[in-house]
Amino acid sequence: MQKSENIIEIEHISHSFGDKTVLDDINLTIGKGEFVTILGPSGCGKTTLMRLIAGFLKASEGKIYIAGSDMTKTPPHRRPVNTVFQKYALFPHLNVFNNIAFGLNLKKLPSTEIKKKVMQVLKIVTMTDYEERDVDSLSGGQQQRVAIARAIVNEPEVLLLDEPLAALDLKMRKDMQMEIKAMHKKLGITFMYVTHDQEEALTLSDTIVVMSEGKIQQIGTPTEIYNEPINSFVADFIGESNILNGTMIDDNLVEFIGHKFECVDKGFGKNVPVDVVLRPEDIYIFEMSDAAKFSGQVTSSIFKGVHYEMMVTTPEGFEIMIQDYHHFDVGKTVGLRIKPADIHVMKKERLCNTFEGTIVDKSHIRFLGHTFKCPTASQFAHGSKVNVNVDFRDVILQDNEEDGMLPGIVSFILYKGDHYHLTVLTEEDENIFIDTNDIWDDGDRIGITISPEAIKIINL
Repeated sequence: MQKSENIIEIEHISHSFGDKTVLDDINLTIGKGEFVTILGPSGCGKTTLMRLIAGFLKASEGKIYIAGSDMTKTPPHRRPVNTVFQKYALFPHLNVFNNIAFGLNLKKLPSTEIKKKVMQVLKIVTMTDYEERDVDSLSGGQQQRVAIARAIVNEPEVLLLDEPLAALDLKMRKDMQMEIKAMHKKLGITFMYVTHDQEEALTLSDTIVVMSEGKIQQIGTPTEIYNEPINSFVADFIGESNILNGTMIDDNLVEFIGHKFECVDKGFGKNVPVDVVLRPEDIYIFEMSDAAKFSGQVTSSIFKGVHYEMMVTTPEGFEIMIQDYHHFDVGKTVGLRIKPADIHVMKKERLCNTFEGTIVDKSHIRFLGHTFKCPTASQFAHGSKVNVNVDFRDVILQDNEEDGMLPGIVSFILYKGDHYHLTVLTEEDENIFIDTNDIWDDGDRIGITISPEAIKIINL
């Protein structure tokens, strides 16, 4: 039964490996002929999602429809999809022609039809006259073309590409991006592309699906994702961004870095904490004059080939990245302006840490898998379920795990102009968020301490 016009429909898909949830209630539709890129950092679940669609894994929960049919329990060879992997998996004992023809031979098609189809796809991947070549004699880019040809010769309705260019050098990768985009246009079938490379996603895609920690963060066109990120993760992950704490004073008026700015955003309310995103190329930098809305001092300037990337520190102590074709010397005081349309305001995802807790006794509360001293616990009955709030600045980090009340791993770092906002994963697989002026690296193992006075209990 035809379910819809979408070629792929993913409904409430979740998947776990043991106790680890890698996909959490994923819902996604992909239209016929679209080029959709699943984008995210390592470990976000993007490859697992692709393997579920291909049929190499069976989902713990949910359903997958392909071409209107429920494929949730259908084996890979019966799905109208083909996959191109990062490791091309070509057969070294077969030449180019026989590698591409392998699937057609399994279907026992007539040899004349096989030859016709193989020569057609060789033309599409610009590999004509290579059919007799040994695959080991080919360059990485040529082997990638053969892998793609082997996949599309079977005329799938969906082509799945799992980081197919990761093994190539930069120049070849950029060349192959254009090749893949041209192939998609020629073939007219649906491409689902998995990558962690933001530039690749912006270059190739009709639609980008940004993922983090097993969840979809945002779905949109490359322009929408870049210009209108939905949260600080997307803003930070897609391209360079200045992400700053701000206050929405009123419609079309926001305050950040110690100044009030006109903006085009509205509907947030009055005096509401927000995050403000400024792309480095959208900040105007010039010789100091009356035209300046605010000023700063250049602290670094690096030539990037097309533009200069400068760090500018304002008198209020905020550091801003600026990209401009003009160079300004380190130490120079410059004027700065931002157009209202270039200021992007986002709702804050959270104002403090919030955890589920249980009152242990009159002076203790348990949350994050640990029992903490808490002087206000006496106001609640033993065993009560409560919410616990802890301000970002009230979480103390130590270099050694043993020095803290509980251990954690730094999993995400966001620079906010005058401090760092860290996401730390505890051993209970819960996130705790910290504001700090100390410099940490992604993956650092640290100790976490929360003082009794920092714990605020809210009755459910």
